[in-house]
Parts: sequence; C-alpha cells; structure tokens
Amino acid sequence: IPGQVLELLRGVQRGSEDRKRSLGRLRWALQNEETQQKFVRLDGSIRTLTGLFTSSLAELQLEAARCLHELSHSSVPTVAEACLPVTSYLLTYLSGHSLELTELCLYTLGNLVVESEAVRKQLLPQGIIPVLASCVQSPHEAVLEGVGYVLSQLLQAKEAPTEIIPLVLDSPLPQHMLRLVCSGLKTGMGAAVEFAWCLHYIICRHEDNVVLLALGAVPALSSLLLDLASQIPQGAPEGLELLVCPVLRCLSNLLAQTGCQGQDGRLLIALFLILQCFLQQHPFLIQECLWLLNNLTADDPFFCSALLSLDLLPALLQLLTCSQMATVLVLTVLCNVAEKGALQCQRLLQQPLLPQLLPLLTLPDPEAVGQCLELLHLLFLHCPKAAADFTRQGGHQALEQHQSTPELQERAQALLDMVRQPPGA
Repeated sequence: IPGQVLELLRGVQRGSEDRKRSLGRLRWALQNEETQQKFVRLDGSIRTLTGLFTSSLAELQLEAARCLHELSHSSVPTVAEACLPVTSYLLTYLSGHSLELTELCLYTLGNLVVESEAVRKQLLPQGIIPVLASCVQSPHEAVLEGVGYVLSQLLQAKEAPTEIIPLVLDSPLPQHMLRLVCSGLKTGMGAAVEFAWCLHYIICRHEDNVVLLALGAVPALSSLLLDLASQIPQGAPEGLELLVCPVLRCLSNLLAQTGCQGQDGRLLIALFLILQCFLQQHPFLIQECLWLLNNLTADDPFFCSALLSLDLLPALLQLLTCSQMATVLVLTVLCNVAEKGALQCQRLLQQPLLPQLLPLLTLPDPEAVGQCLELLHLLFLHCPKAAADFTRQGGHQALEQHQSTPELQERAQALLDMVRQPPGA
C-alpha cells in the first residue's frame, strides 16, 4: 500500500523513533516486489538509504545495506537502475573491515549487474574489475564466494565478450581464479565452483584463450580432474558434482580450441571413475564427460590407443543407451577410434560391437542413426569381414529402411553397396 511505504520511509528519515528498528521494518517490507517498485518511486527514497548506508554508525550502515540488498533482488530493471547512485559506495565498502558488510555489498552488486546493463556500464569505469582483483586475495571463504558470484554475473552479460572479458584477462584475476578452482578441495568448494563457472564463461565466449593457456590452465585442470576422481573411492564429498561439471567444460572447450593436451592415460581412468560415480544420481554429467572424451580422442592416436589398452571400451559401450545425446557422443568417440585404422577396428569388433549397433539403426533420431552409419562405414572399410558378419545378423534390412530418409539415404546406400560386394573385392 503506497501510504504504508511512505510511512516506512518517513520513519527512517525522521529518526524520531529507533532508526534501526525503522530500517528493520523497511527491510522486511522490501522483500515484496511491489513494495520495492513503490519505494524507489518515492522522492528521496534512495537518497535517504544512501545517506544511512554511508553513515559512520556501523549498525545503521549494516541495516541500510540489508535494505539495498533486498532491493537488488528485484527482477525489474527500473529498481536496479534506481540504485545507480549507490554503486560507487558499494565498491568502496568492499575494502572495509566488516566481513558481513563486504559480503552484503558483493551480493548486492552481483544481483544489480544481472538486471541492468546501465548498472554494468557504470561499474566498469568505476573500477569494479580492479576492486574484485583486490578482493579475490581475501583469506575469507565467504568473501571469495561473493567475488565469484559477482564475476560470474558480469561474465554472462551480453556485452561481456567485447567489454568485460578483455578487462578481466588484463587483470590479475585469471591466475587467482585458476588457483582457487584448483585448491577447491582444500580451501572451500563454494568459491571453487563459482570461479570454475567464471573460467567456463571466459573460455566459451572468448576465441583466443592465450592468457589462460600461458597460465597452464590445461595441465592444472587435468591435474584437478585426477584429484577429484581420486576422492571418489573414499566417498565423494558433498556437492563434488557441482565442481566437476564446469571443470569438465573448461577442459573440453580449451582442448577443442587448441588441441594441446598432455598424454596422460590417467585422465581417461579419472573420467570413467567420475562417470561411474555420478551415473545414477547426476546423469547430466555423462554428457559432459563424453564431450571431453570426444575432444581427447578426436585427433589423438594416444588417447584412442589408451582407451583400448586400458580396457575402458566395455564401460563406454554401457553408456550407448543412456540418453539421446549420450548415444551420439559414444558413437562419435567410437568413430574417432575407428578412424585410426584396421588394428583399432579389429579391437572394437572384439567387443561384440555389431549386435549393439543394429538396434541403434531403428532409432527415431537421425543424428544417432547418421553417426551409427558413419561408424559402420569405417568398420567395413578397415575390416571388410565385418560387412559379411553384419549381413548375417540382419543388418541388410536395417540399412534398407533408411533408403527413403533424405538425410541418410546416400550413406545407407553406400553401406548397402559395401555389404553386397563379394569378399575380397
């Protein structure tokens, strides 16, 4: 009700009764979205809050900060923009002595930058990136998590690739982010998760990740993945999957962009341990692991050979029917292996692979069927005997049904021609 909102503001302005109590009532009222909008429209409302927020009385300052934090939760851009006059003070108090005030300021900033481009545009020249680079050296886990939250919101903004990511890469932030992600198991999972997502947003939205590569991001994240996997046999710590997900994505995207990876077969074992651990409870991680496995094996004979020599193929084939995306990715990894030649194809065929591929040709997903046809083509090419085995198992009919599917008919026909050839042709 407008009258009540005005009364709350007057109570705070007058200071006749206990101002702290008035601010407490205001904070409670500002949890309502409609009240937030009415409050910022009142003349002098933000000016009053700013005055109390910059007060030398610590208790009033903290209560005013809580009110601003409630306002920052609004999903209405005009409410965030009403808070523009207070952004410079929010930044200033990040270097204050009160841990609670620092934390409140960080989350208020993080919430404001989500909703308003105007707020982001104001904060950049005010020096938010250098201020965050200073805060990231704090010894307090709660502050580090807050810094990660603000940064992850900034890095997701539509203008991040041109205006924000270059500033972050020019600052000391990347080395601290990498350090905090890689020490997450020891120093605190919350901050590590936030900064892992920050790294992910930089890597996937920035074409030239020279800074991160120079800092040794690929070996550091590979080593972290080995550490995370080593935790699993003793019982995975609470929330481990929240860190594993962005780490897998960072590594996957860096490898896709650069193709530079060390040749360490333990990385494959780590991936399969993670898959095994999270298969039931967190199936979304299957896709993430398979993306990385695909990028590891794509142009690398070492990882293709390691997959076979470490006897990880049965575990990979178990994932064939987990989900539509898993089917496509497992088939893509098998294609990566089959491309390497006759020896690898023979190893694949020792796994009774053909009987597992036959049902996939009846799937309604053209992408999965297309990838299956691609794999069969490679197997028949390098091991002609496989074509005859496939025909004996009824593969001929399975291929014929795709002769009328526009995007598959050419590949299906090419395979039919291969299976019809006399042996030794």
